[in-house]
Amino acid sequence: MEKLELNEKSIKQTEAWKKAGIELPQFDVEKMSALTMDNPTWVHFGAGNIFRGFIAALQQTLLNTGKADTGIVAVEGYDYEIIDKIYTPYNNLSLLVTMKPDGGLDKKVIASIGEGLTADFSREQDFKRLKTIFSKPSLQMVSFTITEKGYSLKNISDNDISDGLEHPESVIAKVASLMHQRYKSGELPIALVSMDNCSHNGEKLYNAINTIVTKWANNGVAEKDFLAYINNPKKVSFPWSMIDKITPRPSESVKNTLNKDGFTDTDVVITKCNTYIAPFVNAEGPQYLVLEDSFPNGRLPLEDAGVFFTDRQTVERVEKMKVCTCLNPLHTSLAIFGCLLGFNLIADEMKDKDLRRLVEKVGYVEGMPVVVNPEILDPKDFIKEVLEVRLPNPYMPDTPQRIVSDTSQKIGIRFGETIKSYVQREDLDPNNLKYIPLVIAGWCRYLMAIDDNGQVMELSSDPLLSTLKTYVSEIKLGSEEKAGKRLKPILSNEEIFGLNLYDTSLGEKIEGYFDEMITGTGAVRLTLQKYVECR
Repeated sequence: MEKLELNEKSIKQTEAWKKAGIELPQFDVEKMSALTMDNPTWVHFGAGNIFRGFIAALQQTLLNTGKADTGIVAVEGYDYEIIDKIYTPYNNLSLLVTMKPDGGLDKKVIASIGEGLTADFSREQDFKRLKTIFSKPSLQMVSFTITEKGYSLKNISDNDISDGLEHPESVIAKVASLMHQRYKSGELPIALVSMDNCSHNGEKLYNAINTIVTKWANNGVAEKDFLAYINNPKKVSFPWSMIDKITPRPSESVKNTLNKDGFTDTDVVITKCNTYIAPFVNAEGPQYLVLEDSFPNGRLPLEDAGVFFTDRQTVERVEKMKVCTCLNPLHTSLAIFGCLLGFNLIADEMKDKDLRRLVEKVGYVEGMPVVVNPEILDPKDFIKEVLEVRLPNPYMPDTPQRIVSDTSQKIGIRFGETIKSYVQREDLDPNNLKYIPLVIAGWCRYLMAIDDNGQVMELSSDPLLSTLKTYVSEIKLGSEEKAGKRLKPILSNEEIFGLNLYDTSLGEKIEGYFDEMITGTGAVRLTLQKYVECR
């Protein structure tokens, strides 16, 4: 068997790749790279798996069909090892492996990345190149997958404020510094597009950039006209987006299959920043990207690659549909009970009749009556795909332990918004909710760090974890003590849920569910079975 490697020389041996069932790019990669160097159109910050497994593949579709001739400039602003160990050694190529529910693997070489750079401004060559790119009139879009934490103003240091224009430290300060270069180059138009999976992402990006530029303008570090440029939507836009595609850590089973096919570049790298990444990306097939159509310098025809372009209000509706009803609440429900019941794979939970019934009821029975219909996507079709295709996919190595992380930051959106909708609607009574309160009770039970077998359980990271654990730390499994008073600081916390759950009867209902779950070992399972059977 011929050895298949990720480099420009190897992918020219087309017959060997074809025999291995791996699709190759249908364009001249060297020509694309040269054109990208001369006239870049798209820069992306955040060079990890979601970018390589989804966003870069969109551009490849355009390149394959002749609807684009330049690639993407990939920039890593946090974990520079990704560029040094995954991009540079493999000529910016990667292998996308789509994991189908029937066990089949669709494999293609992604070659749409024209350059791979770091945002390490101590690397003079990279910094100089980025300033050149931001000076180019051809540049239409700068997109981001830097996680929600990347936009946090807490990451902007005093140095970013005082000397950030020349020596920025945070990713946002670096982008602001590069935007100043674009401003000096003739106030060239650009769209700054967050593609991170967080609510109102475009607004978060704008607030971060605007905050630092405002401080620079007020401190005399930058011109007042630069601030005006950032705030001129005809020059600089901050479109909102909704992105949805699961791209887990590299799978050992996928690695082994690729090795058998003769593809040898499969070593998984664990960086110092704890990023798990490999020359290949494994991902699910279903994917969605909805973008607000606001691009002052024109845009690529990404609708031809399956992207939805619409207005801001519709983007927000799609996000609410996904995050509040059709996907994220189901994921969180499985994550909480999966940890308690000893599961290590989301797909395995969907084989469990109690857990499957729970998420069906959370979604169909309690979520769908208040679902936001964005019209460009049908909520009924979306949730059906989630429940019948995406979550049960046994070849997706996604774990409840990963999904349950940071639940305190997400549970208000996942469930609080639905509860508030029930409160606001005259035809619905929040006190009739059964399954959402059951999940919240499960989360409180999870915080005890003891699984349903009575064994100590490691909890996933959460910024409020140390505080939340103190409220349940003295509750004992098998105790006859009612836990209500101990749960009140959690269930009444409007910062967590978006409302005080005792303003309805849900606070007391959750206390009751919780009390049933702590009666002894196996009580979580028994409580789950008791209530999901309700009609």
